[in-house]
Amino acid sequence: MVETSLRYRLATRASPLARLQADEAVTAIRRLLPGARFEILPCPTPGDRDKTTDLRESAPDFFTRDLHAAVRAGGADAAVHSAKDLEDPVPDDLDWFWLPDPADPRDAVVLRPGATLADLPDGAVAGVSSARREAWCRTHGPSLRCVPVRGTIEERLAQLDAGAFDLLLIAAAALERLGLAARIHRAIPLEELRPPAGQGYLALTFRAGDARFERIRRLFVRPVVFAGAGSGSAGNCTLATAEALAACEVCFHDRLLDPALLDRLPPGAEQVDVGKRCGDHAVAQAEIDRRLVDTARRGRRVVRLKGGDPGLFGRLAEELAALDARGLPCRVLPGVSSLVAATTGTGLLLTRRGASRGFAAMTPREQGGGIGPVDARARAALPIVFFMGMGVLDRIAADLAADGLAPETHAAAVFDAGAPDEAVVRGTLADLSDRVAAAQVAGAVRRNAPGLVLVGAPAAAPAFLHRGALDGRRVLLPCSEDLQAKAAAAVRDFGGVPLPLPLIRLVPAPDCAAVLRGLRSFDGLVITSPASVRCLMALLPRAGLDARALPRILAAGPGTAAVFRAHGIEPDALPVRDFGSAGVLEAAAGFAPAGARLLRLRSRRAGPALGEALARAGFAVTDTVLYDNEPLRPECIPSFDAVFFASASAAEAFFALRPPETLAGKLVAAMGGPTRAVLEPRGIALTCTAPEATVASAIAALAGAVVEQELQEKETQA
Repeated sequence: MVETSLRYRLATRASPLARLQADEAVTAIRRLLPGARFEILPCPTPGDRDKTTDLRESAPDFFTRDLHAAVRAGGADAAVHSAKDLEDPVPDDLDWFWLPDPADPRDAVVLRPGATLADLPDGAVAGVSSARREAWCRTHGPSLRCVPVRGTIEERLAQLDAGAFDLLLIAAAALERLGLAARIHRAIPLEELRPPAGQGYLALTFRAGDARFERIRRLFVRPVVFAGAGSGSAGNCTLATAEALAACEVCFHDRLLDPALLDRLPPGAEQVDVGKRCGDHAVAQAEIDRRLVDTARRGRRVVRLKGGDPGLFGRLAEELAALDARGLPCRVLPGVSSLVAATTGTGLLLTRRGASRGFAAMTPREQGGGIGPVDARARAALPIVFFMGMGVLDRIAADLAADGLAPETHAAAVFDAGAPDEAVVRGTLADLSDRVAAAQVAGAVRRNAPGLVLVGAPAAAPAFLHRGALDGRRVLLPCSEDLQAKAAAAVRDFGGVPLPLPLIRLVPAPDCAAVLRGLRSFDGLVITSPASVRCLMALLPRAGLDARALPRILAAGPGTAAVFRAHGIEPDALPVRDFGSAGVLEAAAGFAPAGARLLRLRSRRAGPALGEALARAGFAVTDTVLYDNEPLRPECIPSFDAVFFASASAAEAFFALRPPETLAGKLVAAMGGPTRAVLEPRGIALTCTAPEATVASAIAALAGAVVEQELQEKETQA
């Protein structure tokens, strides 16, 4: 890798806060793109030069105008902003996104050092910079006199301390970033003063169509999920749609669906009704498209919930096109359509042996609301789908040609639809059969796979072009069964296709029950993996115990702590940085006194090294094997582009099935030193290793490596 080939110039305002924000943005990007280098270009804006205009009366681009001028002129590749400073809407010739992990979004009351609210006299002067802050002052301090305040945060504080104001309202995020959190007298609850949507967030803007930053953006936004709600009852919702709703932050939904589905949304998720009925379009399609695009650019988890199946008369293509125009990722989850509910669900079967071998479905309505013909000629132009036709492709083509269809008519074959091995072969009536045969020889399509044949214009439609940072890559997940769901969700978040392949099963060790029954005799519990926590919580009831029997807990890593928290248990200690043995030993020094009785629970594969190190540090350690890793042998391994090894045992189980050469040319991500110790001696070139010992960190590193490699290739070609 040529480290210096990815160089970008970021424009930012010249204030100390803006420089800190630019550094924060660079850190966030380089966490996933370590090969990227950034030059920060201070660029004063009208809001920096003019410190007298009341911000309540300033232009929408008061703090962005010069930054955007630099981006448009090519003097900067992108600009960093406080997200709340962006004009709404951002001009069409620019594109943007928010970075995740915002600072505190609340507003804060700031007083002079040592002062209290009780000290404020009647008529005290409050420095405000927005109408909403002025409204709060009038509600919560009726005697306050509101006066506009301008300047950098440091300049505003200096005015306060000099007596020009008695009270200021300032964004808590700004004070925290400047290291001035001690100046916060009171953070105002969100329900008391709603901040603007972007407060606390950082945003990047860049030239519309800049493929480099569109690609970088896909590391920080999540695919918009278009999900079929099913027809009629919520019982017709698929499991995939239910899972998407459970993880959703913003749901744009139609009206023609069972309202009970919205109960599946997590608490706090935003519900936006954008439904249409015939002649009643409460929200125009262009507005729906804009909201989807903007919400996705803010990094929110978006579900577009459509009644029935999203691809049948649901304007799916238009909304996909809106995302595609900005290079934003998406996923589509099919649903049970009203066509299926009205036929299969009632017994009015569209296909019946000896009576009907197929059907046609169309709408008389045209784009714009007109009524189109439904005569024989219009019906003949409809696309045709053939079930169970893979063995007679040549016969189908010959019959259609004899009926007048041109040999160059578009055709496609879809294999294993909806499954991890899904494959699409495109061609024409004249050559589709040959293309399918070639794909089978190349291994792109497994032989004897079930398939459908599609004939007509839809067969030429492009696939979803933007699938996130992983861009549709198929990621093999030979994790233990307890990690599969988390790893698959992370892969989908970055636009990949997860291929679950559990190769190990966790089996409780037969002699651990006796140790668990004596839990109350220990001063502390040391546990270092999420799998160990899950196994422990499953075994407690078998030992006649519950969580009340647990001693104080030292958990290694956020993943381990998260599993405890899912059971309502907060660990007593966590390593600060290093989640390996060194970090655990450092944390143990403050966790328990020398001589304390510690119970170390682990897998047999993990080995006794950590327990021995704790003993050398002066603790009385009982090192206990909680579970064994039992290998599984799947019937086959699907074709894949990348593989993620979460543990040494998973890697060894994989190599028991396939030689190391199987990974030649593949992307390989690993988590943890023991896993690397299995891979590297076999000559496996690691694409990336997880910065932290978590599944989310490993998959994010894989996505970053993919994006960085593609950016490097584009720079080299340029």
